[in-house]
Amino acid sequence: MTMPVMEPALDATVLHSWARAIDEGPFSSLCWGERIAFDNPDSLTLLGALAAWTQRVRLVTTVIVPQLHDPVMLAKALATGDMLSGGRLTVGVGVGGRHEDYHAVGADPKTQTIRGMAERVAVLKRVWAGEKVTDSTLPVGPLPVQAGGPPLLVGTIGPKTVRSAAAWADGMAGTTLDLDVAKQNELFDVARAAWAEAGKPRPQLTTSFWFAFGSPDEARSQVHRHLRRYMNWIPAEYVDAMAPTTGWAGSEDELLQVFRRFEAIGTDEIQLIPTSSDLEQLHRAADVAARL
Repeated sequence: MTMPVMEPALDATVLHSWARAIDEGPFSSLCWGERIAFDNPDSLTLLGALAAWTQRVRLVTTVIVPQLHDPVMLAKALATGDMLSGGRLTVGVGVGGRHEDYHAVGADPKTQTIRGMAERVAVLKRVWAGEKVTDSTLPVGPLPVQAGGPPLLVGTIGPKTVRSAAAWADGMAGTTLDLDVAKQNELFDVARAAWAEAGKPRPQLTTSFWFAFGSPDEARSQVHRHLRRYMNWIPAEYVDAMAPTTGWAGSEDELLQVFRRFEAIGTDEIQLIPTSSDLEQLHRAADVAARL
């Protein structure tokens, strides 16, 4: 389950309530994403809070963009989060789709590439291995609880990135806009083949999609409102055109059927993305997850 970090009017009470409910529910992971030129909480600050607020679930960044951070400071912050959570952190990384986030932090847009991401991931791994990145007296710490660092997932919907990431990632943090199971399985097959070719164990295969419970019209309108807000860098008419077929909206039984279809293609985890900060939506999703 993803935290409602892209919803308006958030405060510590809302975030704490969601974190505790996710941790107490049947969910395997608690996820959250990153944006800069938006009013969402800072991802790394939130990581510290989530580590303190939860005890059970894995904490998964879906995703952090390494090019928006100094890689050594990012490695230190993530290692600290792994330590505070007792080794429950999984790091999803991606290139990011918004130039405005790069400009906001003074990052070079030329690094908004697979190669730019991989170069920074290499720095993360060096720091997490305890290597010195300068001639400092001691290496940058703390060491992560998980030997070698948290598992790494590549956030992408493209086969080229998946193939490239097989050299360093442990799996993929995918997403599906239209819940096309066959298309998702094609990308999973690319990952399976790339990991096998690299001589690595089977990759962790995850996907995600937006969700809303309610009557057909109400739930679909909720998704539409969320997309209008979240996808504010895309012309509104394009968002309006894609909204009717993006994400999922419906009843508990219908969501369970979607879960079963993704389960049949070997999906290890579905990371649901809320379109409201209403806890009732979370509880209804928990009821469905408990039936799996």
